[in-house]
Amino acid sequence: MAGKGNQILDAATIQKKLKRMALEILEKNGGEKEIILAGIKENGSVVAENIRSYLAELSPVKTPLIHITLDKRQPGKIMLSDTPELNNKVVLIIDDVSNSGKTLLYALKPFLDHQAKSIQTLVLVERRHNSFPVHPDYVGLSIATTLQEHITVEVDGENITGAYLR
Repeated sequence: MAGKGNQILDAATIQKKLKRMALEILEKNGGEKEIILAGIKENGSVVAENIRSYLAELSPVKTPLIHITLDKRQPGKIMLSDTPELNNKVVLIIDDVSNSGKTLLYALKPFLDHQAKSIQTLVLVERRHNSFPVHPDYVGLSIATTLQEHITVEVDGENITGAYLR
């Protein structure tokens, strides 16, 4: 574990938090037949796949998954892997870590051309340094950090193996 930093979430705890968030999604969106999941590449897509699995276990709600590609440092061009029918649908944008809210804000952009029923956001770990007016609707862990500290989420294929503070 040298070089990764202090582990703030292990794989088992992450799975419990993801399942809890899946339950919250179903509670908040009771009666919906479809929830469009939009994972921000790379790690946000892995979190989205895990959420999708839990939603499938818990409910018959359809959960098409699309991927959002953008440069998190310079989010100019934002691409979607697919553009399903979004009008009157719930869209859930998913990422691994929210630092300032900038990535989530820019990830909203391609969805604003549609008449979604609602657009919600989910992050596994939220830092409390929002510079942008985006606050996740679903949060696995909210943690106060200094601006110098960084949080990384580690994945192995479709498995989330840990979250680290460094």
